[in-house]
Amino acid sequence: MERIGYFNGQIGDLDTMQIPLCDRSVFYGDAVYDAVLVLDRKTFALDLHLDRLYRSCAMTEIRFEMPREALEAEIARLLEITPMGQAMLYIQVTRGAAPRKHEFPANAQPNLIMYTAPIKVPPKDKRASLASIEDLRFQYCNIKTTNLMPNVFAAQKATSQGATEALFHRGERVTEAAHSSILMLKDGALVVPPLDELILPGITRAIAVKLCEDNGIPVITRVFTVEELMAADEIILCSTTKNLIYVFEIDGKAVAGKDRPLAERIQKLFLEELYRQTGVRL
Repeated sequence: MERIGYFNGQIGDLDTMQIPLCDRSVFYGDAVYDAVLVLDRKTFALDLHLDRLYRSCAMTEIRFEMPREALEAEIARLLEITPMGQAMLYIQVTRGAAPRKHEFPANAQPNLIMYTAPIKVPPKDKRASLASIEDLRFQYCNIKTTNLMPNVFAAQKATSQGATEALFHRGERVTEAAHSSILMLKDGALVVPPLDELILPGITRAIAVKLCEDNGIPVITRVFTVEELMAADEIILCSTTKNLIYVFEIDGKAVAGKDRPLAERIQKLFLEELYRQTGVRL
């Protein structure tokens, strides 16, 4: 099996496994999730991803009481039969199965859904383009829930315009991309938007920030606008499945390309950290 599914301890073919029709993730998207890069069955930054998963459960009041050590053991079971190579581990915790009713069910037990599937991480010299789209999502973007229809619409719109990703902005303020974080380089510093209810705290973003701080690269956290982004020295798009790639175009206009040495230094630091944790070089 290339695509391996998991539901509450049962493992099988992802395409044939089933979940209860009355699971609240079906009715309401009432679930949280996280996604982890796996290289030759070794996870990258698993601790950070599980931190965020449990935090998302707490923020949505999903009573996921599985001890972290037990969850890690179940992940290990899944990875044991995952084919070697590049893969993604998807983890989802739902509020549980219950008759359809908007209010939280009193006695529903959370369901744990996971799967692994092969992916192809973009090469480090991948050039990305963005399409700017007004950010119409709700104001819980800092929680990694499965309510992703606005992201889906934006990603499809960007794809239909021939762009790699959708660049979200609220008015002039840049927030993030449909399924990535947006960082920029300006005057020798890494500039990142502040984390609030409008932005998901990205794991790849967090690692990039720490690597810069540990290696003497200034990091500035502040709001920046679409106009400022257009004038950035470099623009970095980052996520679990993209790692760090460069943006060269926004809305059909050429951007960035003015400080490639610094961008490549940050990318090299990231790939070394990836190697340190997994033993795999990309």
